[in-house]
Amino acid sequence: MKMRLFAALAAALLCPLAEAATVILTGGVALRSWENNRGPAAHDNWWANFVRASTVEIGLLRAQNPQARITWIIFRPSYVTRGRENGIDYVSRVTDTGRKLGVKLLWIDTAEQAFAAIAREGRREPISAFYYFGHSNAHAFMLDYSNRIIAASTQWMHEKDLAKHLSPELFHPQADCRSYGCYTGQSMSAFWKKATGVPLWGNTESTRYQPVGDGKLPVGAGKWVH
Repeated sequence: MKMRLFAALAAALLCPLAEAATVILTGGVALRSWENNRGPAAHDNWWANFVRASTVEIGLLRAQNPQARITWIIFRPSYVTRGRENGIDYVSRVTDTGRKLGVKLLWIDTAEQAFAAIAREGRREPISAFYYFGHSNAHAFMLDYSNRIIAASTQWMHEKDLAKHLSPELFHPQADCRSYGCYTGQSMSAFWKKATGVPLWGNTESTRYQPVGDGKLPVGAGKWVH
C-alpha cells in the first residue's frame, strides 16, 4: 500500500526506527451461539479473525523494523467465553503467540483499561503507530460485540470519550494510526484527530476480514479516509 509506505517513511525521518513504539488494539470475537441465530446478518465466523489480522500487522512491522517495540492490547473476556463455547483455551493460545512474536502483550477487560493502557504506553514513549482490529461502528470501537448480548456491545470506546483519555502528547506527530473496524471513517476518525492531533485512517463502509486467512490485512468496502 503506497499510502502506508509513505507514512512509515515520514515517521522514520522524525523518529529513529529503533525507537518506534507501536500499539495494536485487538477487539473481542462474537459467540457462535448468538451469531447462528442472526440469519443473513451473521458474521464473525472464525474466532481468530482479529487476532490473525493483528499478527499479520506485526509481521509487516517486523519486516520494516526488526527492533520495533510493539505492545499488543487484547480484550480478554470475549476470548474466554468463545473459548469456553469451543472447548479451547484461546487466552493461553494467544499468549503463546505473543511470546513467540516478541511483543509486549496486555490483556484488558474493559474499555477504561484499554484507554489507560494506550495512555500508559504513550507516556513511556510517544506512539509512532496505532492499529485497531475489531468490531466498530461510525462512532465507537466495540471491544465486545455479540458476545454477552446478541448483536450488541457492552464495552466500547466512544468517539466522545477520546479527548477524555488521549492527547497529542501521547503520539508522535507523524504517527500512523489506522482502524480496521467498520465505518470508522464516517465519524470517529475526525474525533480521533481532534483528540490526538494525528489522523486515524478508517473506512467509510464495512471492513472484510476474509483476506487475513491468506496472510493479508483486511480490506474495506468503501473509501479509506481520515
